[in-house]
Amino acid sequence: MAKLVIRMIFGALGLWAAAKLVPGIHVRGTETLIIAAALLGVVNAIVRPIVTVLTLPLTIVTLGLFLLVVNAAMIGLVSMVVPGFEVRGLVAGVLAAIVTGVVSWMGGLMLQDFRRESR
Repeated sequence: MAKLVIRMIFGALGLWAAAKLVPGIHVRGTETLIIAAALLGVVNAIVRPIVTVLTLPLTIVTLGLFLLVVNAAMIGLVSMVVPGFEVRGLVAGVLAAIVTGVVSWMGGLMLQDFRRESR
């Protein structure tokens, strides 16, 4: 349970960073950011694996770059459901996916370092 909450926090930080850095991404407030991060976690856990398998041939042909489009589509899907969270266009979605992915990756690295130190 704690791991899920920590991932949601890093997801929210990633979406916040994307809203600050990427033109075309807008988040109305903190509550919207938390809801969007929670829903993005659910979408990434349920919908993304299905879409990834269905688009596997295209992902292989593009040497994995199509996964950026898949991640952008997941962020776009969340923006369609959550009022106050807007993604304007594919380029904004891809850039948001990159920023969110980098922040989540950095968070994962910090968690691994924390686990190593606590042993």
